[in-house]
Amino acid sequence: MKWITFDLDGTLMQNPFVGHVFPDLERLISREVKSSDSVIAMLVKEHDRRMQLGKIVEAYDWDEIVADLLKEYGVDLQIDVEELVHKHCTDGKVYLLDEHVIGTLQALKRNGYQLAVVTNGYYKYQAPVLKKLAIYDYFDLIVTPERSGYAKPNARILDEVRRQGEIIAHVGDRLDHDIIMANEEGIQSIFIYRKLPDAIGEKEIDSRLDAVGVEQFLKDKWHKETKLFNEPLPKLALPKKIIKDTKELVELFS
Repeated sequence: MKWITFDLDGTLMQNPFVGHVFPDLERLISREVKSSDSVIAMLVKEHDRRMQLGKIVEAYDWDEIVADLLKEYGVDLQIDVEELVHKHCTDGKVYLLDEHVIGTLQALKRNGYQLAVVTNGYYKYQAPVLKKLAIYDYFDLIVTPERSGYAKPNARILDEVRRQGEIIAHVGDRLDHDIIMANEEGIQSIFIYRKLPDAIGEKEIDSRLDAVGVEQFLKDKWHKETKLFNEPLPKLALPKKIIKDTKELVELFS
């Protein structure tokens, strides 16, 4: 079987965390925890600390991060982040990132490809959004850190997919997680960015990597993701293809 794997957040859909879940956490916790830092800043700081320690799987366990913060401040408050995700899975709070997503998934399935989600978001946070947006059933596998034991960019997160066939492409919006992982494994890396500069986006897909300014564009994206502003763009962070919406995937895999 031939597989195409997809990142979710920033690639296919918008989840409710930044716009709705985090503000709820700020409101609920700030009543009890007095700090010069915002609650969101403290939660993100702990996320970043876990990432820096290589605890990438644990870095996406927002229920545990919230519980640890409350324990640190001695606050007896029960907050269920998963429940907040369900609360905010409503029209306008979660949405597909372009109008072609469902049609593209349908076309890829018709063309004989197996489709898998490979995300660093936990299943309990991602599945409600996938179901609300009516794309859950298009995926043959949904791979998440707590289920696989790994998180991107560690390619071991792909093990379950690979046991069932060949991964011919991975589609994602992050150079540091998606593109590096795919390139390290010899998988075609497809970088999706919906607001490409005209000098890049107006070119044919196969010509975009040769466009004027593409290297600086990718370098800026890399620095924004990693905060490694004094380091050059690694060769492994260069995607094999750049697309501006999901519809272009049908052209690539028709």
